[in-house]
Amino acid sequence: MYQITPNGNMAVYVEGMGVASGIAFDKDENLYVGDRSGTIFKISRSRQIYVFCTLEPSISAYHLAFGPEGNLYVTGPTTSSFDCIYRISTAGDAEVFYRGLGRPQGMAFDVDGNMYCAASLEGRKGVVRIPTNTPAEDRKAELFVSGPSIVGLAFTPSKAMVVATTNALYRVDVDVRGRMNW
Repeated sequence: MYQITPNGNMAVYVEGMGVASGIAFDKDENLYVGDRSGTIFKISRSRQIYVFCTLEPSISAYHLAFGPEGNLYVTGPTTSSFDCIYRISTAGDAEVFYRGLGRPQGMAFDVDGNMYCAASLEGRKGVVRIPTNTPAEDRKAELFVSGPSIVGLAFTPSKAMVVATTNALYRVDVDVRGRMNW
Protein backbone atom coordinates (compact mmCIF):
# COMPACT_ATOMS: atom_id res chain seq x y z
CA MET A 1 0.00 0.00 0.00
CA TYR A 2 1.35 3.39 -0.95
CA GLN A 3 1.00 6.89 0.44
CA ILE A 4 1.02 9.85 -1.91
CA THR A 5 2.04 13.20 -0.46
CA PRO A 6 0.36 16.49 -1.45
CA ASN A 7 3.32 17.30 -3.74
CA GLY A 8 2.91 13.98 -5.60
CA ASN A 9 5.69 11.88 -4.06
CA MET A 10 4.82 8.22 -3.56
CA ALA A 11 6.22 5.96 -0.85
CA VAL A 12 5.34 2.57 0.61
CA TYR A 13 2.99 3.08 3.56
CA VAL A 14 2.76 -0.57 4.77
CA GLU A 15 3.49 -4.01 3.36
CA GLY A 16 2.58 -7.61 4.07
CA MET A 17 -1.20 -7.64 3.72
CA GLY A 18 -1.75 -10.05 0.85
CA VAL A 19 -3.62 -8.60 -2.12
CA ALA A 20 -5.14 -5.43 -0.69
CA SER A 21 -8.54 -4.37 -2.01
CA GLY A 22 -11.03 -2.31 0.04
CA ILE A 23 -9.99 0.40 2.49
CA ALA A 24 -11.73 2.55 5.11
CA PHE A 25 -10.75 4.76 8.07
CA ASP A 26 -12.41 4.66 11.48
CA LYS A 27 -13.07 7.73 13.62
CA ASP A 28 -9.68 7.30 15.34
CA GLU A 29 -7.90 7.40 11.95
CA ASN A 30 -6.97 3.71 11.97
CA LEU A 31 -6.86 2.29 8.46
CA TYR A 32 -8.69 -0.95 7.66
CA VAL A 33 -7.68 -2.96 4.61
CA GLY A 34 -9.48 -5.96 3.19
CA ASP A 35 -7.68 -8.53 1.13
CA ARG A 36 -8.72 -11.26 -1.28
CA SER A 37 -8.38 -14.02 1.31
CA GLY A 38 -11.14 -12.53 3.49
CA THR A 39 -8.75 -11.05 6.05
CA ILE A 40 -9.30 -7.51 7.27
CA PHE A 41 -6.24 -5.79 8.64
CA LYS A 42 -6.24 -2.85 11.04
CA ILE A 43 -3.32 -0.45 10.66
CA SER A 44 -2.76 2.00 13.48
CA ARG A 45 -1.62 5.58 12.95
CA SER A 46 1.87 4.36 13.94
CA ARG A 47 1.62 1.80 11.07
CA GLN A 48 1.36 -1.30 13.26
CA ILE A 49 -0.59 -4.03 11.43
CA TYR A 50 -3.08 -6.29 13.20
CA VAL A 51 -5.47 -8.94 11.88
CA PHE A 52 -8.81 -7.34 12.82
CA CYS A 53 -11.15 -10.01 11.46
CA THR A 54 -11.10 -13.00 9.15
CA LEU A 55 -14.15 -13.89 7.07
CA GLU A 56 -14.64 -17.21 5.26
CA PRO A 57 -11.71 -17.86 2.90
CA SER A 58 -14.09 -17.73 -0.07
CA ILE A 59 -15.15 -14.19 0.85
CA SER A 60 -12.96 -11.44 -0.52
CA ALA A 61 -13.13 -8.28 1.58
CA TYR A 62 -13.34 -5.93 -1.37
CA HIS A 63 -15.52 -3.04 -0.20
CA LEU A 64 -15.41 -1.55 3.30
CA ALA A 65 -17.42 1.25 4.94
CA PHE A 66 -18.04 2.33 8.51
CA GLY A 67 -21.63 2.72 9.60
CA PRO A 68 -22.97 5.43 11.90
CA GLU A 69 -22.72 3.18 14.96
CA GLY A 70 -19.00 2.52 14.36
CA ASN A 71 -19.31 -0.98 12.94
CA LEU A 72 -17.43 -1.94 9.79
CA TYR A 73 -19.51 -3.22 6.87
CA VAL A 74 -17.90 -5.47 4.26
CA THR A 75 -18.99 -6.77 0.88
CA GLY A 76 -17.25 -9.38 -1.23
CA PRO A 77 -19.08 -9.82 -4.52
CA THR A 78 -19.16 -13.28 -6.06
CA THR A 79 -21.09 -14.74 -8.98
CA SER A 80 -23.93 -15.70 -6.63
CA SER A 81 -27.22 -13.83 -6.57
CA PHE A 82 -27.51 -14.41 -2.82
CA ASP A 83 -24.39 -12.71 -1.43
CA CYS A 84 -24.00 -11.20 2.04
CA ILE A 85 -23.07 -7.91 3.57
CA TYR A 86 -21.14 -8.51 6.77
CA ARG A 87 -21.16 -6.28 9.83
CA ILE A 88 -18.07 -6.37 12.03
CA SER A 89 -18.19 -4.96 15.55
CA THR A 90 -15.50 -2.72 16.99
CA ALA A 91 -14.18 -5.86 18.74
CA GLY A 92 -13.74 -7.66 15.39
CA ASP A 93 -16.74 -10.00 15.64
CA ALA A 94 -18.41 -10.64 12.28
CA GLU A 95 -22.07 -11.37 11.57
CA VAL A 96 -24.21 -11.46 8.46
CA PHE A 97 -25.97 -8.09 8.26
CA TYR A 98 -27.98 -8.84 5.11
CA ARG A 99 -28.18 -11.80 2.75
CA GLY A 100 -29.81 -11.83 -0.67
CA LEU A 101 -27.98 -9.39 -2.94
CA GLY A 102 -26.28 -10.03 -6.24
CA ARG A 103 -22.69 -8.76 -6.43
CA PRO A 104 -22.83 -6.23 -3.54
CA GLN A 105 -20.04 -3.71 -3.91
CA GLY A 106 -19.54 -0.08 -2.76
CA MET A 107 -21.54 1.30 0.17
CA ALA A 108 -22.48 4.63 1.76
CA PHE A 109 -24.78 5.70 4.62
CA ASP A 110 -27.30 8.48 5.11
CA VAL A 111 -27.76 10.51 8.29
CA ASP A 112 -30.76 8.36 9.29
CA GLY A 113 -28.63 5.21 9.37
CA ASN A 114 -29.74 3.65 6.10
CA MET A 115 -27.13 1.82 4.05
CA TYR A 116 -26.95 2.22 0.28
CA CYS A 117 -25.12 -0.51 -1.62
CA ALA A 118 -24.33 -0.99 -5.29
CA ALA A 119 -25.87 -4.40 -5.98
CA SER A 120 -28.74 -6.23 -7.59
CA LEU A 121 -31.88 -7.18 -5.73
CA GLU A 122 -34.13 -9.89 -7.14
CA GLY A 123 -32.44 -9.49 -10.53
CA ARG A 124 -32.83 -5.68 -10.64
CA LYS A 125 -29.51 -3.79 -10.73
CA GLY A 126 -28.68 -0.45 -9.17
CA VAL A 127 -28.35 0.97 -5.65
CA VAL A 128 -30.17 -0.87 -2.87
CA ARG A 129 -31.26 0.83 0.39
CA ILE A 130 -31.20 -1.22 3.62
CA PRO A 131 -32.11 0.16 7.06
CA THR A 132 -29.46 -0.55 9.70
CA ASN A 133 -31.57 0.33 12.73
CA THR A 134 -34.15 -2.46 12.40
CA PRO A 135 -33.94 -6.01 13.77
CA ALA A 136 -32.54 -8.53 11.27
CA GLU A 137 -35.87 -10.34 10.91
CA ASP A 138 -37.62 -7.07 9.94
CA ARG A 139 -34.84 -5.74 7.67
CA LYS A 140 -36.10 -5.22 4.12
CA ALA A 141 -34.01 -4.05 1.19
CA GLU A 142 -35.44 -1.95 -1.61
CA LEU A 143 -34.11 -0.84 -4.97
CA PHE A 144 -33.45 2.89 -4.57
CA VAL A 145 -31.74 3.82 -7.87
CA SER A 146 -31.96 1.62 -10.94
CA GLY A 147 -29.07 1.26 -13.35
CA PRO A 148 -26.63 -1.26 -14.82
CA SER A 149 -22.96 -1.73 -13.95
CA ILE A 150 -22.99 0.40 -10.77
CA VAL A 151 -19.99 -0.50 -8.60
CA GLY A 152 -19.72 2.39 -6.13
CA LEU A 153 -21.45 5.44 -4.72
CA ALA A 154 -20.97 8.46 -2.49
CA PHE A 155 -23.21 11.23 -1.23
CA THR A 156 -22.55 14.91 -1.89
CA PRO A 157 -23.27 17.70 0.62
CA SER A 158 -26.11 18.90 -1.66
CA LYS A 159 -28.35 15.81 -1.21
CA ALA A 160 -27.17 14.12 -4.39
CA MET A 161 -25.54 10.77 -4.95
CA VAL A 162 -22.61 10.16 -7.27
CA VAL A 163 -22.66 6.65 -8.68
CA ALA A 164 -19.68 5.01 -10.33
CA THR A 165 -20.24 2.52 -13.11
CA THR A 166 -17.59 0.44 -14.80
CA ASN A 167 -16.86 3.34 -17.17
CA ALA A 168 -18.41 6.61 -15.92
CA LEU A 169 -19.58 8.73 -12.97
CA TYR A 170 -23.15 10.03 -12.71
CA ARG A 171 -24.73 12.55 -10.36
CA VAL A 172 -28.26 11.69 -9.24
CA ASP A 173 -30.37 14.16 -7.25
CA VAL A 174 -31.92 11.96 -4.53
CA ASP A 175 -32.92 14.44 -1.79
CA VAL A 176 -31.09 12.32 0.81
CA ARG A 177 -28.64 13.81 3.25
CA GLY A 178 -25.64 11.54 3.20
CA ARG A 179 -23.49 10.82 6.19
CA MET A 180 -20.09 12.32 5.59
CA ASN A 181 -16.88 10.75 6.87
CA TRP A 182 -15.99 11.04 10.54
